[in-house]
Amino acid sequence: MIITVASGKGGTGKTTFAVNLAYALAEREKQKPLAERRGVQLLDCDVEEPNDHLFVKPVFSETTPVLVPKPVWNPDTCIACGKCAEVCNYNAIAVVNRKVLIFNELCHSCGACAAMCPKGALREVATQIGIVESAPANQPFKFAHGLLNIGEALAPNVVRAVKQQIDPAAINIIDASPGTACPVVAAVQQADVVLLVTEPTPFGLNDLKLAVGLTLKMGVPTGIIVNRSDGEDRIIADYARDVGLPITGRIPFKREYAEVYSSGSILVEWFPELRANLLDIFDTLSTACPPVPSEDVFVLPTGSPEPFTPGNSTDYKEVTIISGKGGTGKTTVTAALAQLAGSKILADNDVDAADLHLLLTPTVREGHDFVGGTKAEIEADKCVGCGRCAKVCHFGAIALDGPANDLIGKTYRINPLACEGCGLCPRICPVDAIRSGENITGRWYVSATDYGPMVHARLGIAEENSGRLVTQVRNRAAQLARELHHELILGDGPPGTGCPVIASVSGTDLVMIVTEPTVSGVHDMTRVMKLAAHFGVPTVIVINKADLNTEQAARIEAIAALHGSRVIGRIPFDRAVNDALMAGKTVIDYGEGNASAALREIWAALQNELRRTA
Repeated sequence: MIITVASGKGGTGKTTFAVNLAYALAEREKQKPLAERRGVQLLDCDVEEPNDHLFVKPVFSETTPVLVPKPVWNPDTCIACGKCAEVCNYNAIAVVNRKVLIFNELCHSCGACAAMCPKGALREVATQIGIVESAPANQPFKFAHGLLNIGEALAPNVVRAVKQQIDPAAINIIDASPGTACPVVAAVQQADVVLLVTEPTPFGLNDLKLAVGLTLKMGVPTGIIVNRSDGEDRIIADYARDVGLPITGRIPFKREYAEVYSSGSILVEWFPELRANLLDIFDTLSTACPPVPSEDVFVLPTGSPEPFTPGNSTDYKEVTIISGKGGTGKTTVTAALAQLAGSKILADNDVDAADLHLLLTPTVREGHDFVGGTKAEIEADKCVGCGRCAKVCHFGAIALDGPANDLIGKTYRINPLACEGCGLCPRICPVDAIRSGENITGRWYVSATDYGPMVHARLGIAEENSGRLVTQVRNRAAQLARELHHELILGDGPPGTGCPVIASVSGTDLVMIVTEPTVSGVHDMTRVMKLAAHFGVPTVIVINKADLNTEQAARIEAIAALHGSRVIGRIPFDRAVNDALMAGKTVIDYGEGNASAALREIWAALQNELRRTA
């Protein structure tokens, strides 16, 4: 059995659920007679920010490198024709002054450049992009996880490498990354069921809708787990009923759970009622696979909108707010700072699971399709079954399972979810049976809010090239900042360390990392600080729920200092923050309190930091 635990966004408790479900099941299996026992495995496929090991505490005995083919240039045979740059759909190659420049951070290892080079001046070399670490002797269950190298973009390759550890005879629990992009698609493939962990807030509902669209599009039976449940969860229950999905289980909101989690302990060892709850969820597992529901859309207004109010600045600074993981309060902080800042442009760079619009209620001024690459399709009546396309495809997207034609009993077919739009197969097909066209992978918008112009986007479900869409959002925000003479771009970044985060961080003036005093918060903050350092961007730290665990908060201070950063603000654990989210308001709008006072101090500290870097 393969259960994939996903969430649509981070911070809903996905990892907590997956780890504790594995513990509860494994401990129960140990009580059965030997002949009746099933093995239990936990596979952490959130390879950008794997957290499960912080709670499992495994002793890894096996390490396997994850290798992908990347091009290496041979100047001796190159004629600088530019064919490699022409065929690269990822802008990872440029020819400058008769030299071929390869940008490995953009390279998707598709092989098109090497295959199409007329002189063989590019050859593919196996390059390590990450590792899989496994602990087969771990108790009470087997454990493995993947770790993507910082600065690399090919998370799905590492996910697939982790999934090679699947044991068909065992209960396999897969912890997926947040969002709905390609790493999640890779984690969901082959699953018997998907459990989507959400929370009963507008944020939780928004991201649940995206995740449901993905799993049902892939045809996988799906159930909903409501974490931090209030017992009714009306906002989730109404949606689940409308789309025809069951609420498979509920986990109540308890501060005691959060405190134990913050120290890296296993909740089911402390709370027997939670163990019983999780076992009941598994024993009565209810899922469904109804039709894919329609997506929410932003409506374009009619008529001519009022012009944006200009500023008087001659230059602007760009601050990007990231977290390393979801659920730390990154978007909540961004929305509050948006209200406090004066002359600025807002950019929601979290295109995979954008949430900022839920608090800032934008009025759309303009909307545009985003062409994120190409998609290929085989014309079955022309296919001769030679298999050249399948042989060169580095993504395993082409299989001999298409319909028959007058020549052969089976033709080749391209799986649209696996195809990454490299464009190689149409170029090498000898009978011109593969057509390729522009692939609209999302939409981007310019909107008005009460706090200034906002550029935001929505990546299509299971689509690729989120990094390029982030770049489109940032470029349009920069254009607006110049045109309107605003002094600041305030960007809300995505979680993780992969492609969209790289696109959000590179070239920005300052990164603000919002973290929380938990073992996972500290771990993910450290990785994202290394990412920022990789691109030469300075960082500052904000600790959310700072009083939840003073020991972990002190660790954050020490780690920040080691990396040449510092903590510029602490937000206390304040129930008013959750109440504000439920009301669809920023913390500042909701009223004065401990959290809002802390956010005002953070804004003042951020202004001082920007003056220092001027």
